[in-house]
Amino acid sequence: MTLELKYLVLVTALTAILWVPYILNRVAVWGLADAVGYPANPKPVARWAERLQAAHYNAVENLVVFAVLVLVADAIGISNETTVLACMAYFWARLVHAVAYTFGIPWVRTLAFAAGFLCQAALAWQLLA
Repeated sequence: MTLELKYLVLVTALTAILWVPYILNRVAVWGLADAVGYPANPKPVARWAERLQAAHYNAVENLVVFAVLVLVADAIGISNETTVLACMAYFWARLVHAVAYTFGIPWVRTLAFAAGFLCQAALAWQLLA
């Protein structure tokens, strides 16, 4: 397995577990029955849980782009220092993005998102160059 694929797995695993804390908050606030149902007038959940849910949605949306780039690079045999660094940096950018979004740190969140985008751009450049 290439390092790019390893980081794709790590990014996917991170994205896959981001829902757990905000759902646990929902269970704590609403109770299990309402959390698995459709309550008519749900109580507001913690603000951090709302932000983590938004971060999770953003991670899912960006995973599609990242995964396609990594899988195409793997399929055509492109692996170099740039692709490895881009994949590694993307993982850390997404982790920082999720944490900064959850705790409401706007500049860090935005910079982490931009770093992730630049990593995607670097991968695309390697495929198109």
